[in-house]
Amino acid sequence: MTVETMTASAMNELGAHISAKRPDCVLSYEVVRDELTVNVALGSLHGLIEWLKTDSTCQFNTLVDITAVDYPGRARRFDVVYHFLSMYQNHRIRLKAEVREEDMVPSIHDIHPAANWFEREVFDMFGILFSGHPDLRRLLTDYGFRGYPLRKDFPTTGYTEVRYDEVQKRVVYEPVSLVQEYRQFDFMSPWEGAKYVLPGDEKGDEEGKA
Repeated sequence: MTVETMTASAMNELGAHISAKRPDCVLSYEVVRDELTVNVALGSLHGLIEWLKTDSTCQFNTLVDITAVDYPGRARRFDVVYHFLSMYQNHRIRLKAEVREEDMVPSIHDIHPAANWFEREVFDMFGILFSGHPDLRRLLTDYGFRGYPLRKDFPTTGYTEVRYDEVQKRVVYEPVSLVQEYRQFDFMSPWEGAKYVLPGDEKGDEEGKA
């Protein structure tokens, strides 16, 4: 039996254990590329994470990351994704919960204090709210920032630009205004054999003829 097969088998056994012990929380689970992903009901998220930390078979005591994925076409627009590590069992697990735009996700900072800044980052980038968080405010963007940069409907140029005004001696916010020159692209290629002629190439042709 190969190492890969043993790993996949162990992950399937772990998924089956969690599903059997907490059928009220687990919607489904799957093992892909030896990685266990458990789909969780949003209302059961806090209780399951607390159980995963204390159960002797799991012992997922280390929170690695919290992030989200945006699916604008879905009624439950976001997947909130949690990654945990068990240093005792040498296992990793991924939890996913589908969330509507207006839903409140229960904070897990009381279980894993490291979730404090992770949840703030998800709020800052996606606009997802976490109920029970002690200090839910933007983390990476400015306090007056408009919108949520990792939503797929957020414009690449943003809504405002920031600059320092020498007259007012302070930072000012202004609506983004793109000049027409910024929108023009020539698509010329520098690669040999391209059908486009780069500016200055004609000088080389003239020298060759001289």
